[in-house]
Amino acid sequence: MAVMSTIPKDSREKGRPGTTVTPFDLFASVLHLHPDGTIHAGTRPAGSGQDGWQLTALHAKTGADVHAGHWQVHPGAERVVCCLVGKIRLHLRPQRPGQREEEIKLMAGTAAIVPRGRWHRVELDIPSAVMAVTLPPGTRLEEEPRGPTDDGPARVRPASPQPPTA
Repeated sequence: MAVMSTIPKDSREKGRPGTTVTPFDLFASVLHLHPDGTIHAGTRPAGSGQDGWQLTALHAKTGADVHAGHWQVHPGAERVVCCLVGKIRLHLRPQRPGQREEEIKLMAGTAAIVPRGRWHRVELDIPSAVMAVTLPPGTRLEEEPRGPTDDGPARVRPASPQPPTA
């Protein structure tokens, strides 16, 4: 159950009583952390063109849940990838020819910061709960080649309106 925040703006700004606090399902929602200090909980998929930082949490049962077959990049900001429960691997694409792909193993309760503009992808070792925080504008996905002999060009596309994954 995702619930939109219904706190009146004038109450937030002046700190007056009367603010309603309503629980919501973090795994079914996207949190938008706006530059003016407000936080908006919305339902998925996340709308494009949102202002400010975005926090997304998900229960990932298969690689498809974390776009395992795709590299992604966030040119507008760094990204935090957190393993809340389970075990995942964060892969960073080589930055220069001849370099190897970096692999960072994340266990439950650990996180890593992906540098701004660095292509990355996530793979699951076991079903996991994953959380990510970034600025979404400009996010792009690129399909990973289908095998070692596939040297054709990868397909690059803007991120879909679905929430970015770890």
